[in-house]
Amino acid sequence: MNIAQLLKRSALSHGNRPAVAVGEQVTADYAGLARRASKLADHLRNRLSLLPGERIAVAMKNCPQYLEVLYGIWWAGLAAVPMNAKLHAREFAYMLSHSGARLCFGTADLEESLSSAIDDAHSKARLIVAGSPDYDALFSGEEMAPLPAQLDDLAWLFYTSGTTGRPKGAMLSHGNLLAMTSCYFADVDTVQPDDCLLHAAPMSHGVGLYNFPFVAQAGLNIVPESGGYDPAEVFDLLEHYPRLCSFFAPTMVKRLIDHPGAQTARHENLKTIVYGGAPMYVADLKRAMEVFGNRFVQIYGQGESPMTISSLTRAMHGESAHPRYEARLASAGRAQTLVELRIADEDDHPLPTGDTGEIQVRGLSVMPGYWNDPAATAKTLRGGWLHTGDVGSLDEEGFLTLKDRSKDVIISGGTNIYPREVEEVLLRHPRVKECSVLGRPHADWGEEVVAFVVAQAESSLSESELDALCLEEIARFKRPKAYFFVDALPKNNYGKILKTSLREMLAAEGA
Repeated sequence: MNIAQLLKRSALSHGNRPAVAVGEQVTADYAGLARRASKLADHLRNRLSLLPGERIAVAMKNCPQYLEVLYGIWWAGLAAVPMNAKLHAREFAYMLSHSGARLCFGTADLEESLSSAIDDAHSKARLIVAGSPDYDALFSGEEMAPLPAQLDDLAWLFYTSGTTGRPKGAMLSHGNLLAMTSCYFADVDTVQPDDCLLHAAPMSHGVGLYNFPFVAQAGLNIVPESGGYDPAEVFDLLEHYPRLCSFFAPTMVKRLIDHPGAQTARHENLKTIVYGGAPMYVADLKRAMEVFGNRFVQIYGQGESPMTISSLTRAMHGESAHPRYEARLASAGRAQTLVELRIADEDDHPLPTGDTGEIQVRGLSVMPGYWNDPAATAKTLRGGWLHTGDVGSLDEEGFLTLKDRSKDVIISGGTNIYPREVEEVLLRHPRVKECSVLGRPHADWGEEVVAFVVAQAESSLSESELDALCLEEIARFKRPKAYFFVDALPKNNYGKILKTSLREMLAAEGA
């Protein structure tokens, strides 16, 4: 089944229902959204001669065109490659080249960066800017029926930063996305036609993936006028939209409850906040529930099993009389309906209840593998289980507690930043001998990036030099916010850098 059938179904039964809005202004109903997706599909297939399975990149700031582009791609039997609009041109270039994208849809604010990326990648991808005459011309043709798709056909190529410095493309099939949608209804929330989904986080990631349950039930997708996250704007939209839902990183929830407007907001119009992407402190969660009431659901997932590993439901958040209530709030909930969880040791042997080990997952939402990377696929999916690289434990009731994140991933503002990627950039400086990147606590963003740097003998380095290098190579949000110049990095007997010792140094200095 083609995931685009969700839109076709809603267009037939609820064609007059509003489908997309920018702020308070509705820009498309379901009949209109389906019609535009259909016409775009016709142009892609019959005028541009794109073949089933070919990849189309999408590098767009949140905007009303985002959904018609995605559904037009799927309607035509093609695969979408959504890219975070905050990425650097060189990161765009890698994804365009690696995916072999034939087209790239972008927003006007990214036109220069994407043009540079296409040139750097020596890509044949054609750039089409949303709202341009070239873009408008894509919708001048005929309508067509959605092309058939098998459940294992590629639908969404989700690039997730890798620990070896290069992102990997998690292949999400139509079946994976339909399983995720089913799990939303079973384990996260119900959706009615008058429910609204606020896209305040990037639509290339979690909140964009959650379009499917809302489209399936003819709910309204709202893009903030700012195109991003602003607590004041969220509260303004609460005045206008009853039954508002969204997906927020924990840091976004904290900014929301810290905003002066939180106390006077129309709390009754807020239906659900799904939070995930990083653990949330219990104290912050309790405070959020005091402000907004029991309107929270936690999910734990990865790009390789999108939004679909475990969930802590609204009912679980509200069971304050339960003897293990605090432990439950600190957990990531139970396995979602269509996945199976286990904790295993380094040899992939299942561990007893309560023991700590790697979180491993299998089920209908788990990707079939990484794009053009059989070695990484074999390693990550060995034995039929997704090896998450995260460490946790399961209690006797099946509640999962995340103990740590392996691979030293830094989660800042709900976005994963992998130290190895930043370290490789810093090591390109001719006077950097060694470096180690890690996260330190940040009140607003959860964590921020810092770097320990060892200079070559008898040479000097400045923060401005390293900052300039990072800004040339990677997205701004990944660059270190502080540099610590040291004579040597602590290491064990095998020469491995001891990041635990570096964290102790940070704590000792109050840095």
